[in-house]
Amino acid sequence: MSSITTREAPRGFSLAEYMTCLTGIVWREGLRFLHQRERFVSALVRPLVWLFIFAAGFRQVLGISIIPPYETYILYEVYIAPGLMAMIQLFNGMQSSLSMVYDREMGNMRTLLVSPLPRGFLLFCKLLAGTAVSLLQVYAFLLIAWFWDITPPSSGYLTVLPALILSGLMLGSLGMLISSGIKQLENFAGVMNFVIFPMFFSSSALYPLWRVQEGSPYLYYLCEANPFTHAVELIRFALYGQINWISLAVVAACTIVFMIGAIWAYDPSRGLARRGPAGGEG
Repeated sequence: MSSITTREAPRGFSLAEYMTCLTGIVWREGLRFLHQRERFVSALVRPLVWLFIFAAGFRQVLGISIIPPYETYILYEVYIAPGLMAMIQLFNGMQSSLSMVYDREMGNMRTLLVSPLPRGFLLFCKLLAGTAVSLLQVYAFLLIAWFWDITPPSSGYLTVLPALILSGLMLGSLGMLISSGIKQLENFAGVMNFVIFPMFFSSSALYPLWRVQEGSPYLYYLCEANPFTHAVELIRFALYGQINWISLAVVAACTIVFMIGAIWAYDPSRGLARRGPAGGEG
């Protein structure tokens, strides 16, 4: 008499279980943000220094002509506001990735990545949590800028939200991809300097690209190819209720590429974060 062994098919996860995971990761990131008040202050100090100090000095040097999405002449402070919003998200994306390097060194990430849920979903939840934190920082900056007479249309505070979410996802996934190859916390600060400052200064955050083209055509093409430039322009147009379709396509495509790269890199069997013989976390 032959015995028949039946195996139960693996059960998929329900929507409620996915939402529980998402809520837990976002809540953990939110608590970390609340307990690190200096992170919130430092995120605002950088753009406010540019807005209150540098913009006052550059106002007479860098005249801004009438360019889309603006319909009239604007002050230099108004022009750089979208770039400073994107700068907040850029630094926040890198800081969120820094926390992943820290968690990997301390062993906390192992608790997250051994979850039976798909690893790509776990990383996406982490990315969403970091983006949510960056939104709080950006709107706090807009509130302060409002007292400085930087007042976009009232509807712009809502129309810019999708652009901020998409740009936050792109910059956060870029930081996540970079963090996958960093083995020690001490090395991350140096890597950040080679990413943040070249991306920020070779973009349209501080000056329009037509002025860059007048000075150096080669630098102009470099700025055009910079994903951060398109994140800035996407935010700039959305702040005035318009869509820059080219920037939207570039930011969406880069988000997908960076996210897929981060998921692949955090795969312990194939990616950059493979576990070595000594048993480092991946």
